[in-house]
Formats: sequence, C-alpha cells, structure tokens
Amino acid sequence: MTTPEFRSRNELLFLCSLIVIFASVAFGANAAARIWTFEDDSEGSIAAGFQAAAGNWVVVKTKTGKALEQTAANPNATFNLALVKKTHVKDLDLSVKIDAIAGKLDQGGGVVWRARDSKNYYIARYNPLEDNFRVYKVIDGKRIQLGSADDIPHAPGVHSVRAVMKGQNITCYYDEKKYLEVSDPALTEGGMIGVWSKSDARTRFDDLTLKPIDD
Repeated sequence: MTTPEFRSRNELLFLCSLIVIFASVAFGANAAARIWTFEDDSEGSIAAGFQAAAGNWVVVKTKTGKALEQTAANPNATFNLALVKKTHVKDLDLSVKIDAIAGKLDQGGGVVWRARDSKNYYIARYNPLEDNFRVYKVIDGKRIQLGSADDIPHAPGVHSVRAVMKGQNITCYYDEKKYLEVSDPALTEGGMIGVWSKSDARTRFDDLTLKPIDD
C-alpha cells in the first residue's frame, strides 16, 4: 500500500526532475547564442578571434562603447572582409549593428555567413549611397546578386542588418523589417560568419549576434 508520505516524496522528485530538464533546455538555448560586443578588445587592433581577409579592421572607441571598424580606402572592386575564425554554422539567425561613417566610392556593409573561405560566402548588406539592401552569394571571388530592395532612404546613425538562413531559404531584414526572401543551393555546408564592406566604405560594426538554428 502506498502511503501519503511516499506519494509526496515521489511527486517532489518528479517536480525536481522537471525543473532540471527545463533549466538544461534554457541553458542550452542561451549557450548556443553568441554576441560580439568588442568591449573587452584592445583599441587599435582587430578583435580577438577575427581574421582580416581584406581591409583594415580595428577596434575603436565610440560614444556608446567600442566597435569594430573597417578603415581602409580600397579600390572599388575590393571586398573588405573580417571572418570569425572559430565559427562553423549552417542554419542561423545572424545580425549586426552598422554605422556608415564615410566612403566616396561605397558605404555601409553587412553580415557574411556560410563562408568556406574569403572567396566563397553569402552576404547581406545595406548601401546608403544607393539606398538599397541586397543579398548576394560570392563564388570563387565573383559576387552574384540574389535579391534587391531599392529606394530605402538612409538616415544617419546606427542601423541593423539581419539574415536568417535555413536549408536553401534566406530571409533578410534591415532595421528589423523584412525586405528580402530568396532561395539558393550554392553553399550547402556550414561555414564561418563575419562582417563585410566594399571599397572605401568606412563602417563600424557592433553587437554581432549569432543564433544557430537547430533542425
């Protein structure tokens, strides 16, 4: 015969088990996401864990803290790229805050994902000079446009670029408004993430946020 005391003990153990399970799930979800704020990085050099494939990338002090800035005035055909070395993600929700400081040939920038190397990756970027938001794939160093949203007026200050990719489907947001939905089969494996600008675009990047998407 089961006593009330025995039932109470079992119920308590069951509740404790549920708490442990829910806590583990919550911790796992939080641990999967990662944010690069650059607050602990030294000014004047590239952020820890980043690799400059092209351009000059340095941590700088801003009015609100620190950011990673691309400072080189490169020719128009140059893709300035900084990759996060120890990342390898396939499906993801990736975002960054950008501040377009200057640039005569080009301005703005965005996020890179599924990068095999410096010549093969996806990129979503906003260009204040052209008032457009676009998503590309770069294959063997050649940039191929997958989608474009035009006539998006630029306002000075900090804005956000976000890309979500699962399988072959890509959705891109500018200032948290959805502008682009495309599908592409070119890069099917996971890869590095990073930040990108073009030519002489002097741009600051902050709060680079990676959220892997599980199957």
